[in-house]
Amino acid sequence: MLDATKTAQRPTHAPTDHPKVPAERVGILLANLGTPDHYSYWPMRRYLNEFLSDRRVIDYSPWLWQPLLQLIILTKRPFSSGEAYKSIWNEEQGESPLMTITKDQTAKMTKVMQDRYGDQVMVDFCMRYGNPSTKSKVREMVEAGCRKILFFPLYPHYAGATSATANDQFFRALMDEKWQPTVRTVDPYYQHPLYIEALAQSIETAYAKLETRPDILVCSYHGVPKRYLMEGDPYHCQCQKTTRLLKERLGWDDSEIVTTFQSRFGPEEWLKPYTVEEVARLAEEDGKKNIAVCAPAFSADCIETLEEINEEIKESFEEAGGEHFTYIPCLNDDDAHITALAAVVEENLNGWLE
Repeated sequence: MLDATKTAQRPTHAPTDHPKVPAERVGILLANLGTPDHYSYWPMRRYLNEFLSDRRVIDYSPWLWQPLLQLIILTKRPFSSGEAYKSIWNEEQGESPLMTITKDQTAKMTKVMQDRYGDQVMVDFCMRYGNPSTKSKVREMVEAGCRKILFFPLYPHYAGATSATANDQFFRALMDEKWQPTVRTVDPYYQHPLYIEALAQSIETAYAKLETRPDILVCSYHGVPKRYLMEGDPYHCQCQKTTRLLKERLGWDDSEIVTTFQSRFGPEEWLKPYTVEEVARLAEEDGKKNIAVCAPAFSADCIETLEEINEEIKESFEEAGGEHFTYIPCLNDDDAHITALAAVVEENLNGWLE
């Protein structure tokens, strides 16, 4: 992080007792979902409590939901979720893969932005749930002299449960600032040409390494209740468009690619087809014994990709008679992905920096 004390000065013509003010710069704050601090019971419980108490994520009445969450779900789920996190944990660095990857993305984005703008910019990241918190990073940026902040939720597609709740938390953090910076939030980039290009390149690279070409590519997006679509959330439509644009860029037929949705939770109907069921159907009914799966809605590999896709969904496919299952990693800190994200940032900085 930039040391604001080195550049802080008293304003011109200010009295000698006036506090020093850091040099103005623009903050670029990347935001991702979040991660527990550890996979043991209490860190998992704190993380799940914050996540599952968010009304953007679970919008049932708190009078009904909170007793169920506190007395039943949070008694058991930290154990099962902790085991899942343990299976993918980066033990060397003592953190989840999402944290490691987000740090790497931020480091690369910092270099790109500072190569272009020098000390005019400050790049950092925060998490919607867990640490580092959005509030703490907004505070650091303001203290470092960021009079303008570009807030960038790292979700290609807009959903109330992802982009909107990240923005909510960002604006809550601003409520605590005496001198609020000017701010902008980044639109979803699900159809940005460089994002589609980065996705396509990752798939072409993965396919080139395989001895046998997969029968079909499953684009598995994180699910949301179908009710959200009917209430106006555009997520479903944006996911479908990403798949279509990807198919067109690759030059494929409809039969070579399919859109599915994963991570269903609770009793109500979610967006379909469900990935875990569709991969089994592809093996049993359509005879697709060799499939590849990618996760375009995730900017970084996490529990939903490394554990759910690469373990649970893979198991469903193999139990149904599938033979070859290939998981294509998220774009993570791939150079093409950083180029796409940097282009989105630059477009949104228009008029702020030369």
